[in-house]
Amino acid sequence: MSNIPLHSLGRKGKTRAGYVPLNDAQDTDMPTGVLRAVGTRNVNLTVKAKGKQRERYTDADEFDEEATLLGNRDSTLEEVEEGNVGEPSKRPPRRSSGQRPSSIHKTQDKSRTIPFRPPEKLQSKFPPNLVRNQKYNIFTFFPIVIYEQFKFFFNLYFLLVALSQFVPALKIGFIVTYVAPLAFVLCVTMGKEAFDDYKRNLRDREANSQKYLTLVPSSDSGPHTRSVPSSSLQVGDLVVLEKNQRVPADMVLLRTSDASGTCFIRTDQLDGETDWKLRVAVPATQKFVNDSELLDLDAEVYADAPIKDIHTFIGTFTIHTPRTHSVHDVPMVQVPAVEPLSAENVLWSNTVLAAGSAVGFIVYTGSETRAVMNTSHPETKVGLLDLEINRLAKILCAVTFALSFGLVALNGFRGQWYIYVFRFLILFSSIIPISLRVNLDMGKTVYAQQIMNDSEIPGTIVRTSTLPEELGRIEYLLSDKTGTLTQNEMEMKKLHMGTMSYGFDSMDEVAHQLASAFGADQAHARSNSIATGAQLAMRGRRDMSSRLRDVVLSLALCHNVTPVTNDDGTLTYQASSPDEVAIVKWTESVGLKLVFRDRTRMELQTPTHARLTYDILDIFPFTSESKRMGIVVRDAHSGEVLFLQKGADVVMARIVQRNDWLEEETGNMAREGLRTLVVARKRLTSQQYAAFKTAHHAASIRLDGRGEAMISVVAEHLEHDLELLGLTGVEDKLQDEVKGTLELLRNGGIKIWMLTGDKIETARCIAISTKLVARNQYIHEVAKLKTSDQVRDELEFLQSKLDCCLVIDGESLQLCLNLYKNEFIEITTKLSAVVACRCSPTQKADVARLIRHHTKKRVCCIGDGGNDVSMIQAADVGVGIVGKEGKQASLAADFSVTQFSYLTKLLMWHGRNSYRRSAKLAQFVIHRGLIISIMQAVFSAIFYFAPIALYQGWLMVGYATIYTMAPVFSLVLDRDVNEDLALIYPELYKELTKGRALSFKTFFQWLMISVYQGAAIMIMSLLLFETEFLNIVSISFTALVINELIMVALEITTWHIYMVISEVVTLFFYVISIAFLPEYFDLGFVVSTRFAWKVAVIVAVSALPLYVIKLIRSRIAPAASSKLL
Repeated sequence: MSNIPLHSLGRKGKTRAGYVPLNDAQDTDMPTGVLRAVGTRNVNLTVKAKGKQRERYTDADEFDEEATLLGNRDSTLEEVEEGNVGEPSKRPPRRSSGQRPSSIHKTQDKSRTIPFRPPEKLQSKFPPNLVRNQKYNIFTFFPIVIYEQFKFFFNLYFLLVALSQFVPALKIGFIVTYVAPLAFVLCVTMGKEAFDDYKRNLRDREANSQKYLTLVPSSDSGPHTRSVPSSSLQVGDLVVLEKNQRVPADMVLLRTSDASGTCFIRTDQLDGETDWKLRVAVPATQKFVNDSELLDLDAEVYADAPIKDIHTFIGTFTIHTPRTHSVHDVPMVQVPAVEPLSAENVLWSNTVLAAGSAVGFIVYTGSETRAVMNTSHPETKVGLLDLEINRLAKILCAVTFALSFGLVALNGFRGQWYIYVFRFLILFSSIIPISLRVNLDMGKTVYAQQIMNDSEIPGTIVRTSTLPEELGRIEYLLSDKTGTLTQNEMEMKKLHMGTMSYGFDSMDEVAHQLASAFGADQAHARSNSIATGAQLAMRGRRDMSSRLRDVVLSLALCHNVTPVTNDDGTLTYQASSPDEVAIVKWTESVGLKLVFRDRTRMELQTPTHARLTYDILDIFPFTSESKRMGIVVRDAHSGEVLFLQKGADVVMARIVQRNDWLEEETGNMAREGLRTLVVARKRLTSQQYAAFKTAHHAASIRLDGRGEAMISVVAEHLEHDLELLGLTGVEDKLQDEVKGTLELLRNGGIKIWMLTGDKIETARCIAISTKLVARNQYIHEVAKLKTSDQVRDELEFLQSKLDCCLVIDGESLQLCLNLYKNEFIEITTKLSAVVACRCSPTQKADVARLIRHHTKKRVCCIGDGGNDVSMIQAADVGVGIVGKEGKQASLAADFSVTQFSYLTKLLMWHGRNSYRRSAKLAQFVIHRGLIISIMQAVFSAIFYFAPIALYQGWLMVGYATIYTMAPVFSLVLDRDVNEDLALIYPELYKELTKGRALSFKTFFQWLMISVYQGAAIMIMSLLLFETEFLNIVSISFTALVINELIMVALEITTWHIYMVISEVVTLFFYVISIAFLPEYFDLGFVVSTRFAWKVAVIVAVSALPLYVIKLIRSRIAPAASSKLL
């Protein structure tokens, strides 16, 4: 710090915060910011003039800030000095040493320095702490819903046709026949949207009105807390949290009820992992006697700008010590105590306090919290079938225009030809039938009811009833791991010790051996000959029970688990890893119980109820880089020092003594899908331990390369020649029938991706145990990629080996997407399986969007936690599982199920049927409208191209409703195979994904059928012309209705009782209605034999050829499903 001039201390020139400004008038008039040195690092800032010099200062400050905040806590803050930054009026009450000068970062800088008890003006700058999942408000509801409806060409066309009927020159028939169907569709849609949004509003209100206690200053000695709803909390509030309370906003942890200043939180709604995470309170505030002392504290918190990453946080906590006086009554300079803050000091909103109570200081609220930043706003989902029908509607519209224009052109554009064009357009408007929307929407409702009433998939809820057909076209399934594929319940299944292996069914033998080993120890103790570990090791071959004792004791000591006594006296274990809890529960089940643990001591209870006490000397926690955790303990009774370590086989193999069984056994366990851990130990003499401690301490106070130095000391002194004790296999229980479900889905042509927030090792194990990876399939791991060259090499390798399964971590995934997005997606979408680990919620959603965008295929996402909501909303179809992690995913999803295996029935049966039925229904309704328009065209062409309606009034109304609606709609009950066959042969599903049920090919086939039948009926009716025009109407209309009923019968594959009833009842209604419509039907003629034979001939000419063609096709090119019947 030699270059920074320091000045004499005095009262003169003090700033409000009580700091002495730098005041080197000769050299500079530049506004100085925070200058500080960390440890003995030299910061050389030569302060000369404005302009360029200021830029240099900024960079130095930013660099230095990062060095401080990311540095270790042992860094000593030597000097903190501050000057007037920016204009005095714009200054917050105080500035912490961590904040950047405001004069430099006036734009877009959302970092903040919040003093304790901040002024309201400062608090009001930050967003309110509101939860809002609604899509609309009172003002936006109508415009948005109307836009969503009329952006479809389909609805816009009907609106224009309906409006045209208010022009007298264009009026044809009843106005109500044009307006009513459109109004009905709109009312139903708006009602549904309004109800859905109202339910969302109720859920939001419930979340926003949850009460929380805040600490407030009080004049008397009474309670210092006030109950406040979640929505009223502001940045700078001190909130008191109780056990099992959800954290309302992102807050810095100041105090916990645990004396050590730690607490556990559940982050299942944030990262999907149900294991508990350890959080540490700020040491300076944890020391206080009670919470009310926080209210008198003169301190401030600096927090960086809000970002999405839930694993990083950069901040500082500054306490301004009261001004002290020296001997000569000269006020000493105030040197604030600054502590760095990291993610382990912060409680994110939407996490739950798992035990005890805590006090937090809010730093981010509302839209700036990590939870909100990681969720995306839901967009209105539209099914692919709806889009395809919208496309067909445009073709039909072109047909309508061509017909109208063609007829007017053939007439030679006489008279007011443009009005004739419009009249023809309206005459042919039935080509695009509004009833199609009504029929499809009613069909969707029927499918939704069938899904919800299916007794084999109880508890399934359809939340978005517009998407059932999408379930029949899924090609990519993106699944979460924890809670979706697994139950997240760990159980220790195997213990292997080289010469002996204990399976799950022989654990009672372990308990027996352990009891005899500890019993023998006590016998030795009574005869005053304490068998030390050293003497035991000296024996040639130790007996099995003492070997077992060693391995179980090591497992009971080497962990980060804390036992917690509940209110009812029961004991639960808390740890950040469920594997560790499973192992400690297992040691308890065989007789060695962990009864007490704090930061310095651990107590175990033996099978003989004796207590073993161990002092904890050092802990080396598990990290994803080291893949192992170690602990140094000292037996309080014998003084023996042990170094125990457990970790992944890949790293432990080189640390333990040479052996011939470890590699083979780990491979065997991994193939069973068990998570393996190698346990080893080393005895240390007091001299060895002292030497290690000295070297370790020296490394821990280094300022550069501290981490690496500490790791190398541990490796040099401890991590070599460890005695291999055993190998454990822990099983993560799978959800019911997961293996069968994944196999069935894969056979159905669905590519499965697993996206998880978990570690690579865990994800790999689950991929194997769920059979996501086929037996002997090569698994290619990609992790910790840093450069574009590495990414390119990996992609080239994958390109050449497309039959492998890719396992990739979140960091590398992000790099691949940033550098080679298109190439990465193109290659990975061809792989049979992909597993992405350590994924943030946003990354999951991005992957879903990318696959959708790149492949143009349907993507289904399934998950069960709050961290899966973004992914579920980004998918074409989102499926939520109601699970242990709450209902957040299930509420945000389009379909909610209670377990993963229900997906087969949902897709293979309900999805397949919904798509096939809707495709058939849509094409039939289009055919129904086309045929009558073709008849109209033929009629007009013959009668001098006059735009006069062939059928008017009630006939047109009846044709679209009572005469054909029930039989046509009964197609929604049709099925080509039964349920068992659909689930036995998932290959039938693969066929559908090609989208052949409704394509341009099938559409043009129906177009040709309509043209043939319409022309045949009309021309035959005219050939059998009677003297009156009236008879033409009755003959052709009767032939048309009977033809449609026969066509429905030809389309049905499997008859249902409702179909038979609808056909018979419709025919009956038609016959009855003839009597009530004398203006269209001459009753005398209708009951004559001439009428009967003429109609029979016409129907035979129109329908018989189609029946013959269908028969020939079923023999020559039968459908795949018919081969199974």
